[in-house]
This record gives sequence, C-alpha cells and structure tokens, in this order.
Amino acid sequence: MKILLADDHALFRDGMRYVLQQLADEVEVLEAPNFPDAVRQMESHPEVRLVLLDLNMPGSDGSASVKLFTLRFPDIPVVVVSGVDQREDIERVMESGAVGFISKATPSKVMLNALRLVLDGGIYLPPQLLQAAMPQIEPSPDRRHKVVNSYGLTQRQTEALTLLAHGLSNKEIAEKMGLAEGTVKIHIAAVYQVLRVTSRFEAMRVAERLGLIPAKVQ
Repeated sequence: MKILLADDHALFRDGMRYVLQQLADEVEVLEAPNFPDAVRQMESHPEVRLVLLDLNMPGSDGSASVKLFTLRFPDIPVVVVSGVDQREDIERVMESGAVGFISKATPSKVMLNALRLVLDGGIYLPPQLLQAAMPQIEPSPDRRHKVVNSYGLTQRQTEALTLLAHGLSNKEIAEKMGLAEGTVKIHIAAVYQVLRVTSRFEAMRVAERLGLIPAKVQ
C-alpha cells in the first residue's frame, strides 16, 4: 500500500513514517516537502491509497490547496495533518473535500485508528469538534435541534442517517438537506460516534437493529 505524506518538517515525516508503517504489512511511504511536490508525486503514483497533507507548508494556500488537490484527485482520500486545530480551520478543510483532520499533537495510537477508519471509507474528526456537534441533553424551551431520540442523535443527524441508508453520497445528502458538504461530514461523523461504528455498512446494520431506520430502506 502506498501512502503520500506531504509535510515540510523532515523530523515530523520521520516520525509519521514509523506510524504509517504500522498500518499494514507492506506500506511504502512517498514523501513531499511542499505542495507542488505533493501534486507531482500524486501524478507519478496514481496507485496511492491515502494522502496526508500538511495545511501550512511551502506552496500551499491552506484549505484552498486542499480543495485543489481533492478536485484534481477525487478518488483518493485526503487527510489533513496539521499543528493548527481551530474549529474554523477544520470546518474549512472538510468543506474543501478532505475526509479527515488530525492534529499533530494526536497520540500515534489514535492516529492509527483514525487512518484505519478513513481507509475503511469513514470520516475522522477531532473529538472536540464532534463533541461540539453533539446535542446537549438538558432542558430547553426549543429542543427541535437537540435530542430527538433516546440514543442522542439530533434531528439533522437522524435525517443524514436516513439519507445515508438510501445510498446517497455526502454531496447528495448535502443537496437534499440544504447544507454544505463539510457540515454533512460532521453530522455523519457524529452519527458514527454515537452508534460506535466505523463504516456506512456498520452504521446501517446498527441503525436498523436499533429501529432508527426501517429495514425496507436497505
């Protein structure tokens, strides 16, 4: 399995190479110290399975470059690994087409689990962002946007889950719900956390068993 790691800090790349080699028996890590080199590496190695991009490296314009990369290579999952972990930055990255955001301060074990989730087709977001997306279970005069079932899913999250069960892509779900695709990713990631699953298939099985979606949806 080939993985492209783009970061301008050689010491960080050395550490990440060790982490990435634990993902599978045979992992080849391609490296790029800047954004233009990352694009060139991707053009030369279309068989790459996963791309890790630093948000602020030479030649990169932050989330705009992430969007450019994901548009140019739409079939390759991109995870941003950055020292910046502000909510606004994370949301912009997810809006730009990334399927994950990992802080450089994240422990290696958590990183590995996050990358395995992405390789399985899931979405990874930092716990603090998911916690912000989860409902607060407390009395409120207006609970329409809060808990709508005993499992702690909001109305929006339940709607996203139902559309997910119908086989819609994140982009199609965003169009149906009138939301940005990055916001839909956050809702789905929160659903995965509540249901304790790591893939769409698992989410459907658990949701059906819990009665959150009708069996006929599948």
